[in-house]
Amino acid sequence: MFAGTIAGLLGVGGGLIIVPVLVFIFTAHDFAPEIIVHLAVGTSLATIIVTSISSARAHHQHGAVLWAVFRKLVLGIVVGTLIGAAIADLMKTASLRIFFGVFELLVATQMALNIKPNPHRQLPAFPGSTAAGSMIGSISAIVGIGGGTMTVPFLVWCNTSMQKAVATSAAVGLPIAIAGATGFLVTGLNEPNLPDYAVGYIYLPALLGIVATSMLFAPLGARLAHRLPVPILKRIFAMLIAVLGVRMLLGA
Repeated sequence: MFAGTIAGLLGVGGGLIIVPVLVFIFTAHDFAPEIIVHLAVGTSLATIIVTSISSARAHHQHGAVLWAVFRKLVLGIVVGTLIGAAIADLMKTASLRIFFGVFELLVATQMALNIKPNPHRQLPAFPGSTAAGSMIGSISAIVGIGGGTMTVPFLVWCNTSMQKAVATSAAVGLPIAIAGATGFLVTGLNEPNLPDYAVGYIYLPALLGIVATSMLFAPLGARLAHRLPVPILKRIFAMLIAVLGVRMLLGA
């Protein structure tokens, strides 16, 4: 419910909230420690499949998605995401937890200080866009997010308006989620310590609960965005994810 509301209110993907909260929940339920973070990341990516379809569809109806840009990025996104899922599978739980914690602190800093790149170049040709997509996809897969925290700044840097950057990022989130969830599903199939109702590194009860409620509450967040002081709320949210990032680093 909270992740959906925040996504609708601030345009921030729920993975920054979902991953650490699932880690804490799985720890409390005594899941095998060596797979907890992998299970949280894989489940987060699976939830993004559903939410990104809804988000991308809404942006497409407003004509804001730059599909030509999407096509330039998508190959690199898919390849990078699959590579990221494979890298994550090789990482120990502690390393994956530290990587996520550092990434979350970086996002919190960017959000709190409202750091934005200055538009001063055009989108690179296919090879450059593929390389950029690969980087976005690989990091997104490792931390279990839809990539908006990287895709939007990259597109703004390439002289794309903020509205169209956000819309195109929403569309890019779908191949990240599909490739990432598939990667975590496959790499987790041979894991002997999976809990009941897990398919690879995707925990189905959490997937169903998060998708059902986040889909219901995202429209509420979108409505609240027109009534609440969004810049102030962004700073509060930045503090929240900073706390979650520190907790992930501390393993608490």
